[in-house]
Amino acid sequence: MAVLAKIRQRSALLIGVIALALFAFIIQDLFTRGTFGQSSKDVGSIDGKDISFEDFRVKVSNVEKSGQGITSTEAANRVWDQEVSIALLSAQFDKLGLRVGEKHLLEVLKADPNIGKNPMFLNAAGIFDVAKFKEYFKTNPEAAQFISQKEKDAELNAKFQIYNTLVKAGLYTTVSEGKLKYEMEANKVNFAYVAALYSSIKDSEVKISDTEIVDYMKKNEKKFKADATREIQYVLVEDKASKEDEAEIKAKITALLNGRVEYNAKTGKNDTLPGFKSATNIAEFVNSNSDVPYDSTYVPKNALPAVDADKLFSLPAGAIYGPYVFGRYYAISKSLGFKAGVNAKASHILIGYEGSQTPNAKEKRTKEEAKAKAEEILAQVQANPDSFMMLAFTSSDDSSAQQGGDLGYFGPNQMVKPFNDFVFSNGIGKVGLVETPFGFHIIKITDKQDGIRLATIAQKIEPSEATSDKVFTLATKFEMDAADKDFNATAKELGLKVAAPVTAKAMDEAFGPLGNQRNIIRWAFDKETNTGDVKRFELANIGHVIAQYKSENKSGLVSVTLARPYVESILKNKKKAELLKAKMTGSSLEAVAKSAGVAVQQAANVTMDNPVLPGGVGQEPKVVGNAFALAANKISAPIEGNTGVYVVKNISTVKAPAAANHAEYVAKVKAQSASDASRILPALKANAKIEDNRLQFNY
Repeated sequence: MAVLAKIRQRSALLIGVIALALFAFIIQDLFTRGTFGQSSKDVGSIDGKDISFEDFRVKVSNVEKSGQGITSTEAANRVWDQEVSIALLSAQFDKLGLRVGEKHLLEVLKADPNIGKNPMFLNAAGIFDVAKFKEYFKTNPEAAQFISQKEKDAELNAKFQIYNTLVKAGLYTTVSEGKLKYEMEANKVNFAYVAALYSSIKDSEVKISDTEIVDYMKKNEKKFKADATREIQYVLVEDKASKEDEAEIKAKITALLNGRVEYNAKTGKNDTLPGFKSATNIAEFVNSNSDVPYDSTYVPKNALPAVDADKLFSLPAGAIYGPYVFGRYYAISKSLGFKAGVNAKASHILIGYEGSQTPNAKEKRTKEEAKAKAEEILAQVQANPDSFMMLAFTSSDDSSAQQGGDLGYFGPNQMVKPFNDFVFSNGIGKVGLVETPFGFHIIKITDKQDGIRLATIAQKIEPSEATSDKVFTLATKFEMDAADKDFNATAKELGLKVAAPVTAKAMDEAFGPLGNQRNIIRWAFDKETNTGDVKRFELANIGHVIAQYKSENKSGLVSVTLARPYVESILKNKKKAELLKAKMTGSSLEAVAKSAGVAVQQAANVTMDNPVLPGGVGQEPKVVGNAFALAANKISAPIEGNTGVYVVKNISTVKAPAAANHAEYVAKVKAQSASDASRILPALKANAKIEDNRLQFNY
């Protein structure tokens, strides 16, 4: 008893010691990996302006709530891009001293339909009433907080409108640019040429090393600039049904066709249970045995599994088809009958009026005016049925006007009742007029689909527990072995295939063909993960990914793997050009052609605005430019073009007549540069000092 008493006396101390040990463990983890270990309390900074993590978190949360199915990483990326843009543009607004007056601010707020079209803020004439708007927010403190944020957004928007207008106004096209455009279109050159094409040398004859690709990227750094990336190689061990599993599922579903005898413990007798063939309550039978619930609707042929559609659609009532594979299921189907006209296809022209529910009426009309117009259009369609599409384009108030009024296929009761009743009570080709709450509809029935009702038992093709255990064992073994051995060699030993490496940026979500696997990318960028580390990830409904963090690219350039498809062909052509130049010798064009083993070709009336060579060669601006630069009958040195090496001889250059006015061409150049204003933000980002700490906060 004394010992027990001592234990009781010390129990509080023991609990305290354990608690301290646990607390120390947690604190250590927090300092090394968690919140206390973060090197910054801010999620990032733009040109020295910090972005508070707490503000950022709230904004991300709001985006997540407002977006349908948006992930937290997508939301974080969206908010980050927005914060960077606002910070950079706001700095420009401040430098320019841009200010926004109350009138401008109100105009921007009114453009928001939730404000400008809100009945609370409209007067008797349906016009936005500034006094009503202000009064509402004076008397509603909660609403005032909301509008305060709206005003901040509106102010930014208004300043951007001013800024954008100033930039566009500063874009100027000179008369000299217009004159050059005119000359590029009108000046023409006639020349003879010899072409030694790159395609005449096999790609296998020229090799390009990784070093050569990196050197090219460094010389063209702006084209290949990229965020730091990490390369991850992986093995996917799929958790899927084996052949034995599939055979078992098929046998199980086949056994449902016929009745079976089952012992009934309550009665002490054997009961004969009906099978799919003889079941009287089909819906109950399907729902008791299928992974997909019973569907009583009639379906058209094009909605059935493509491979088996013909046989399923032609099934007589009571007949059974299957087992057959439908997606990831084994299925058997029983026909419950056929029905004509289950779906219909129709086009319509909607004429709305004041008071109707027409979403976007093209003009204001009374109900009487709308009816008169609808009757007029109906008469036109009846007189000339082919005019329906054009009349829909020009007259319909419905968004389907863009498709000539076509609404596609729809089933019973999917449209408002008068519309539905007309379509399903009349045959193909019938045209008529009906009124609904949306307005007056001129309707043309264009097609109908017959349907079949099928009772289908579908059972998912999935791995058995034994198969999943084998897959888990194999994946775990590979993870353990690859941690100490060569990744690729270990995979080969176990009969596994190493997939193409994935190059990922810190805030990416997509992981190669496996889609959104943010957890793998986050692991690769974790400060605790080292080059060569291996980790297994379990992917729901897919299997196991065993990933290895292979390498890091801090160069600021895209990886060689990504750049090679683009750069390799350029560098190969450079090497081929040197080989071709060595062959193209001679003092005359004919001599050059002979040495290169090709014929002399002719090009007539070629312009610099469209520097295309005949015979499907394509654009060769360097070749045409050289031809223009040559004096008559002079021969060029070898020119490296887009498709080969060329030597040209100028036959004649035809100068365009002098034009008194180049306004038309100034307008052309101005139209081509209209989008230049949109290049400002990317330029500001390229020159800004941006620090991104989102990874520290597990985004």
